[in-house]
Amino acid sequence: MSRESAPLDSPTDTVASLRDLYRASEARAARLRLLIEAGRDLAAAKRDNLDEVLSQSARRAAHFYGFHSGVVTDATDVDGIALIAPGPEARRVGTLVLEGGALPSISGDDEDGEAFRLLAQLFAAAIERVAREEERERLLGELKERERRLELVVERLFSAQEDERRRVSGELHDGVAQTAGALFRRLESRSASSNSATTDDAELAQIAQGLVRELRRVIAGLRPTALDDLGLAAALSGLADALRADGYEVDFNAPGQQVWPPVLATAFFRVGQEALANIAKHAGGPCRVEIDLSSDAEAGAWRLRVRDFGKGFGAAPPQDAQSGEHVGIEVMQERMMAIRGVLDVSEHAGGGVVVTAAVNEAAQS
Repeated sequence: MSRESAPLDSPTDTVASLRDLYRASEARAARLRLLIEAGRDLAAAKRDNLDEVLSQSARRAAHFYGFHSGVVTDATDVDGIALIAPGPEARRVGTLVLEGGALPSISGDDEDGEAFRLLAQLFAAAIERVAREEERERLLGELKERERRLELVVERLFSAQEDERRRVSGELHDGVAQTAGALFRRLESRSASSNSATTDDAELAQIAQGLVRELRRVIAGLRPTALDDLGLAAALSGLADALRADGYEVDFNAPGQQVWPPVLATAFFRVGQEALANIAKHAGGPCRVEIDLSSDAEAGAWRLRVRDFGKGFGAAPPQDAQSGEHVGIEVMQERMMAIRGVLDVSEHAGGGVVVTAAVNEAAQS
């Protein structure tokens, strides 16, 4: 019984097949190397070196496909490979121009065409990414400029407000308060010396005295003379004394000889004034209060910390918190924003509220 044997390839055919496989594998490796190198360079490209990276990658692609030269241009009305950015818009961001050879087909299924499609996508993705980064930087720059202008507007607004407070305070002190004081002295003198003095005279004298006290309180609230004459520490110390008079245990700490720039002193005083007013309204009655004031002019660091040991935010009725305390916190935040500072208001774990206002010029640079 005979058995038919399968024909064997000749040694020459086997060697030729191996050579074809070797060439194919070498070609695949070369394509992969081209894509890896181009992808690496394009992914790392930035705005300042994008043109150089595009030119280098275009030359590499041109030489790989047998062209004399290659260049990427942002023109869309020239002959070449359209570079389409990824995304649903399919926006054309440039053209890959190859000269001195036959352009490979990028629409076929062959490996050269597939590699060329991927290469064109890498070019387009890099161009689109850098363009979006530039747009984002431009928008951020505009946002920062608007924030800077807003800070200047708020700063000027508060400065104008303080100037107006100072003017009104001076007019009240030199005009109405002086008149009320003279009225009180005349009534007091009449009540003490006249044999015909009546109960009405004594009551009028008391009313005039109360008017003088109220005017002095309003004047101090508008623009305390201690802030202009003695500085921030003395002005805050006066507020602490007023709180002590209401039964609070106040610990005021301002070590060293502190010299504050007028703009910062005004802003920090208003923050401290508002913080202590909130304590009087929302802490739930007399409690311990800590006021710490510190400055380091050389380091550009300024800080005010006010802590109470009252009932915290929960002590304030909801309607009062919405219409009063929250508005006060917003005003404090705006004042700190005007001097490029920060404000933190939080409830302390041990009870009460902590208000911290700070400016750090080193952190802003």
